[in-house]
Amino acid sequence: MLDAANYTPRLKAAFHDQIKPALKEEFGYKNDMMIPRLDKIVLNIGCGAEAVKDSKKAKSAVEDLTKIAGQQAVTTKAKKSIAGFRVREEMPLGAKVTLRGDRMYDFLDRLITIAMPRIRDFRGVKPSFDGRGNFAMGMKEHIVFPEIDFDKVDEVWGMDIIITTTAQTDAEAKALLKHFNMPFNA
Repeated sequence: MLDAANYTPRLKAAFHDQIKPALKEEFGYKNDMMIPRLDKIVLNIGCGAEAVKDSKKAKSAVEDLTKIAGQQAVTTKAKKSIAGFRVREEMPLGAKVTLRGDRMYDFLDRLITIAMPRIRDFRGVKPSFDGRGNFAMGMKEHIVFPEIDFDKVDEVWGMDIIITTTAQTDAEAKALLKHFNMPFNA
């Protein structure tokens, strides 16, 4: 049985023991506070037109995202009405969750070691950085996560994953994620 008080995620321990010294040497940082680290991971499922037709779809997305993240997801709602899309203000349209600390490292570990290898025709992720050291990727199916029971899924959702780092440049962020074994294809 896991002792919650002494539990440290595998990637968090690897970051402190191996990745920090490697990045410090690679980029020549003068002190440890300059070394980039993970800040947060934001997961998002947008239901779109399905949620407009059936309000239970957004609840289903919240439940699935809560299982994947291990933390309660929040329903995202429309900010304003758009008649052309039949969307009214405050209508539930999806789900999101922000992970920090140990849950963030646990999720990243599950994403890289379990979920990504289960993606059909997977050839690595395209390096998609925003210029400030943050990485974004999309998944077409949320069912690649082991927490989701494939037989009980009523709808397969796409999913956005945004990894926010403290890196100042994209090169530093890419090096950080490469040390975490993120499978980049380029």
